[in-house]
Amino acid sequence: MEAADSPARRSLRQPCVKIGAVVLAAGSSSRLGESKQLLQHEGRPLVRRIAETAIAAGCDPVAVVVGAGREKVAATLHDLAVTIVPNDAWERGLGTSLRAGVAQLRDSDALLLLVCDQPFVSVDLLRQLIAAQQKTQKPMAASAYGGTIGVPALFTRACFAQLLSLGEEEGAKTLLTSRPDEVAPVDFPSGAIDIDTPADFEALQREHGASA
Repeated sequence: MEAADSPARRSLRQPCVKIGAVVLAAGSSSRLGESKQLLQHEGRPLVRRIAETAIAAGCDPVAVVVGAGREKVAATLHDLAVTIVPNDAWERGLGTSLRAGVAQLRDSDALLLLVCDQPFVSVDLLRQLIAAQQKTQKPMAASAYGGTIGVPALFTRACFAQLLSLGEEEGAKTLLTSRPDEVAPVDFPSGAIDIDTPADFEALQREHGASA
């Protein structure tokens, strides 16, 4: 049991001044049949859009974890201030990409975990997550949608060891849902909209004016 004023507890009370972002973009999009990272929304590939959003929100550094189709994905980001993190083990599960990204940003005070197939993630949402963590001083802040919590989510340094210990097929939601009292929720109803299938992308184009 930690002492009342242990170093770990004191670190949670200190403001996060160096906040990085990890963009998980290594999957093969097997259900979609093509790379979701490269799908165009608002005139930009989804992976570029989320990377630019993280940068605009003040995240530094921004790490993009790539695996399947890594050359094409990296090429869409060539002029951005991001670090490309190759994950040769991406086929073994999401957890391998999560661990690669966290390891790259281990010197940050906190990190935002992002995926590229949530087309309505905004700069304002990311800043709300940062503000929620700083206001509550909880070790995590997460988006709330569809009766659950998930990404985008912010994790302070106190969570890095747990993230690095997740199994190969586990995502960050495992940590969020196992410690709900330590999570500051931020409402993000549009977080329930993601792109997994051709029908999902067709609906995005039809209902939200995405450009092909």
